[in-house]
Amino acid sequence: MSILEVNGLKKVYSTRFGGNKVEALKKVSFSVEEGEYVAIMGESGSGKTTLLNILAALDKPTGGMVKLDGWDFSRIKESAVAAFRRDNLGFVFQDFNLLDTFSLEDNIYLPLVLAGKHYAEMSQRLAPIAVQLGITEILKKYPYEVSGGQKQRVSIARALANNPRILLCDEATSALDLETTEGILALLKRINTELGVTIVFITHQLEVAQRIFDRVAVMENGVIIEQGKTFDGFAEPHHETTQALVERFLGVAVPERLVPELPVGRLVELRYKGDHAFDPLISAVSSRHGVAINVLHGNVEYFGTQPIGTLVVLVAAIREGQRGARDVEDALDELRGTVFGFKELTDAAVEEALDAPYGGGPRTAAQTKKTVQQEVLV
Repeated sequence: MSILEVNGLKKVYSTRFGGNKVEALKKVSFSVEEGEYVAIMGESGSGKTTLLNILAALDKPTGGMVKLDGWDFSRIKESAVAAFRRDNLGFVFQDFNLLDTFSLEDNIYLPLVLAGKHYAEMSQRLAPIAVQLGITEILKKYPYEVSGGQKQRVSIARALANNPRILLCDEATSALDLETTEGILALLKRINTELGVTIVFITHQLEVAQRIFDRVAVMENGVIIEQGKTFDGFAEPHHETTQALVERFLGVAVPERLVPELPVGRLVELRYKGDHAFDPLISAVSSRHGVAINVLHGNVEYFGTQPIGTLVVLVAAIREGQRGARDVEDALDELRGTVFGFKELTDAAVEEALDAPYGGGPRTAAQTKKTVQQEVLV
């Protein structure tokens, strides 16, 4: 069942005197199921922050609707907005938004105080959350006395204190180092899994979006251009922007220092997905077709819980002449038919030592080197 539904959402901003209009959101539609952990990803200016502000009831749409449990809260009266946010939504911000004059404990209590809760109830709510987030020992400290990762844990505790229906995270790891980011993402996943809290996470970082989300929506120019399960969306993206984004992330290059030493051959980038990322394909193909396959670069990245492997290999003939050329073609055909991504990075072909030139005419070693240098980068 969908806990959050967004239908045909539009947002148009006007300049002070109405001379220019900027359409920040253009008929955005998507839904979030109860208990899901969803990422909304996009570059600066894509519209994701505007979308978050509307989801957070901090701004109103120009058109369309946003429903929480079937109720259109984009039409809520101004007098009821604050209470609605406090009762239904939790927020985790990029810069923590903690008050330096309050202890960490008091920062967490603040939304509960505003909700009129008694101290005994506040203390009772905080105790299990503090244990789960590992902040019990620092609650009496002040924000300036703890690390960025600890501040974000406190920010998460504050967001959870009111038992929100949805937790909205705005670039919640952008200000943190890699190790701390991984810890916070794992912590949010545990909260999602163990407490069943629905989480919508806004980010511009693919390395964050790839990790642990159930689904990902990619935005560009105020439109959702791609959405679906994390692995499917990044393993086989349909929109050219998402394709370029994934290519920049997964694409590899032969180290420059290796280029002068490359033998004549066919340079190929291979992509595997799922369990096939760990298949011993290279050795099997090399053995079956009697070719030399040199691995120049390799990498495995996880999207959700499934891997995508990338290899750059140089396929070269062992036998001479046309027979060697056919061996290479047969090996490439098997690779092409087995992996889900195949790209030849250069037209450098196997030169035949005794017979007529193979594929594209004769080529000196210097020409081959130049071609590889020009075309090897993905």
